[in-house]
Amino acid sequence: MEQRLHRIQVMTRGRGLVDVTDQLCRWLGSQGIATGLLTIWCRHTSASLLVQENASPDVQADLEAFLSRLVPDGGNGRYRHEDEGPDDMPAHIRAALTQTQLSIPVEGAQPVLGTWQGVYLYEHRTSPHRRELVLHLLGEASQR
Repeated sequence: MEQRLHRIQVMTRGRGLVDVTDQLCRWLGSQGIATGLLTIWCRHTSASLLVQENASPDVQADLEAFLSRLVPDGGNGRYRHEDEGPDDMPAHIRAALTQTQLSIPVEGAQPVLGTWQGVYLYEHRTSPHRRELVLHLLGEASQR
């Protein structure tokens, strides 16, 4: 059993999803581990991780519209914690409702994802941010 640890930086453009699937696939393909488990950890309290459909942008738009209704932005005293603006506390709530860690099986040195699945960083703040993801891979080495 072998393990690898790596960090990747992801630049966001503000609220929305950023597809990180290709970055994960490239890194996995270079690690010499054929079969195992990839854990992805988001080191932030106002961003999260999702496995979501990668084919239709309407899915992302509908997801954002739903979360906007469920967790509206603040202002006018809606939330007590608005130190960094009206999107501050809603971003924390959105992260709490989603997830900051994913575990994905690895086979053939690639993530085992469905045809229409992608891995996304979900930025919950309205302004651009640099986010860091920690990748931990545990598995069996490739046969050489």
